[in-house]
Amino acid sequence: MFIKSEWDTLREVIIHRPGIEIDYAMLSPRAFLFERPFSREKAMKEHEHLQDMLKESGVDVKLLRDMACRRADSDPEFRTVLENKVMARINFYGDIENSEKTRNEFAENIQSLDSDTLFNLLILQPSLDVRTDDRNKMEYPKIFSNIPLANLYFMRDQQAVSSKGVISGRMRLPQRTAEPVITRFVMRHSLGRDYVKEIPENGFFEGGDYIPCGSFGLIGTGPRTNIEGALGAMNSGMMEHDEIFVVENPRYGFMVDDLLNNMHIDTYFNVASSSTVIGSEILARKASGTIYLREDGSYVPEKNSEPLSLYDYIRSKGFNFMPLSIHEQLSYSSNFLTLSDGKILCVNSGNVFRRLVRNGIIDDNIMKEAGILQEPEEGGMFPVKKTMSEFGIDYTSIELEELTGGYGGAHCMTFALRRS
Repeated sequence: MFIKSEWDTLREVIIHRPGIEIDYAMLSPRAFLFERPFSREKAMKEHEHLQDMLKESGVDVKLLRDMACRRADSDPEFRTVLENKVMARINFYGDIENSEKTRNEFAENIQSLDSDTLFNLLILQPSLDVRTDDRNKMEYPKIFSNIPLANLYFMRDQQAVSSKGVISGRMRLPQRTAEPVITRFVMRHSLGRDYVKEIPENGFFEGGDYIPCGSFGLIGTGPRTNIEGALGAMNSGMMEHDEIFVVENPRYGFMVDDLLNNMHIDTYFNVASSSTVIGSEILARKASGTIYLREDGSYVPEKNSEPLSLYDYIRSKGFNFMPLSIHEQLSYSSNFLTLSDGKILCVNSGNVFRRLVRNGIIDDNIMKEAGILQEPEEGGMFPVKKTMSEFGIDYTSIELEELTGGYGGAHCMTFALRRS
């Protein structure tokens, strides 16, 4: 059993604890796709707390680093693959003779390195330039990091999981393209190649754009997932929905180009139970999509169908729609993690909103354009409001003020592998 619907009880999750790679992102957060700077020390404590809360909820939580290192320590074949991937990711610069010499030395030494060091090198993706000081004839190194994988802790996006297995994604932006390479080879060795399928090269697909809902599924397209990637995921053989609604992720009229709060469908819409969805009604009404029907194991567009909004589609399936205000949506309210039918793990969006205002991410112009007249009072934002009980949603609130600085909440930070 992998995942048939988002509201089934969460059984197994994979996460990645952010480490030293975060320090590089603090040099230029936006260039690393982060929303704002934050404290790595506090972020790591938040992440540990996230892990603890998941365990307390009965979820089997695995750390990606531990999975890779333990397998490398017990499986010589996996260790060899890991070494080869590290070698392929490290660049050696300088004149031809020196760079080749340095590469050969590292190739000889790599067998002496522990698996944790290999995993660090895979994430940091360093480059080495060994030069000689003409004055004393001594060699000295210059170390560069190509693109440290600072976004790896957003473990939702490298892949999606459906009823028959894992769909390994292909990420559009260069800051993240190496991430699925890591998660894919770990999962193929953990689950077997038959349970991990890859998106074709002409497509881009990220897991935050897929929401399974039993007999039907939802896939968002836009800045990160294109239609070719969506079709690649749908026809990977991993999905068994009767139909899939492929929707184009919308944006608010006031949003500037680099405000990516709607980069994935789960940033403005999510499923909290078998009867209730939570999201921005404004965006859900703007989001236009097409129904694809399953025929002979693949998906084709429904014939003679008119474009349909995400709001109308989900209402046609009998779901109640709990609306989020603009300031709630901008504060990651919809990026919650459903633990079981009607039980979610979510951020305190009021605290996040105030942090965004303090950091100038949500400024007076955005508040004016969004119609936000003032900062909400304590207890006036998701999930601390009476509409939660009115819609039958139970919640556990978790502080993720630092970690959300990377552009995502509890849903983005978790690679849900099994539900039942």
